[in-house]
Amino acid sequence: MTPLLFDLGAHPGLSARLQALLGAERGELELRRFPDGECYLRLDTSPEDRAVILLCPLDRPDQRTLPMLFAAATCRELGAARVGLAAPYLAYMRQDIRFRPGEAVTSRTYASMLSEALDWLVTVDPHLHRYGSLDEIYRLPARSIAAAPALATWLRTEVEHPVLIGPDAESAQWVAEVAARIGAPWLVLEKARRGDRDVAVTVPDLDGHAGCTPVLLDDIVSTGGTMAAALAHLRQQGYAAPVCALVHAVFADEAEAKLRAAGAARIVSCNTVVHATNAVCVAELMADGIRDCLR
Repeated sequence: MTPLLFDLGAHPGLSARLQALLGAERGELELRRFPDGECYLRLDTSPEDRAVILLCPLDRPDQRTLPMLFAAATCRELGAARVGLAAPYLAYMRQDIRFRPGEAVTSRTYASMLSEALDWLVTVDPHLHRYGSLDEIYRLPARSIAAAPALATWLRTEVEHPVLIGPDAESAQWVAEVAARIGAPWLVLEKARRGDRDVAVTVPDLDGHAGCTPVLLDDIVSTGGTMAAALAHLRQQGYAAPVCALVHAVFADEAEAKLRAAGAARIVSCNTVVHATNAVCVAELMADGIRDCLR
């Protein structure tokens, strides 16, 4: 039977393209807030005996998670055959250990909550820092989709002679994959984080890449501290205005303005988090992962 897709706030282009690629029917729903802030949700399309896809980016997770869970529970109560989550951005991956006594390890609690409510999960480039895979904390079939192929395609057509620069040593493998796809040189920054918003960055020598366009590449930009520091350093050294390319444009604390003020020539992101910088579509990549889960 044709899968049923409910859109809970994704980028319109991503939603429409996924629906077309999957041959899915678009489910209609009503979602609003009561005056006291509680969520009202009503499914206008019956999910009975259907494979349901909930398409929901989980940026602003405290606002988005409950409506998604209510939708999942309602689909089950109304007879859905299976209910899965296509989350272009997956929240609560940052706190993966107890750094200080008494801290909540929210990544594990969040994973447990979603695992109880859903049959499968597909997401794009989750922040797997100390976890080897989503399977370490999620108790359901979970697919982690890499945005590297989509970013590589965009860079190949939009940037002449790029040199790719990753934010830290942990990004090396990811940046190297994008670079290999377009035959570009790459290197990584040396980063020292002194707090949530305080980052010191050292940029390696770029003298061997004269004439190249620096491309700062990252998976998530939140406050923009690391990327802004790198931008400022590159501009001070006289390099061409860099391009900033990223997967998830979370952009807290006026991060976009901070990057532009630091000298970014252009800022582009994938459409995993709805933002004006969205220029790279991940629909084809996500569709492959969703098909695997629907089989």
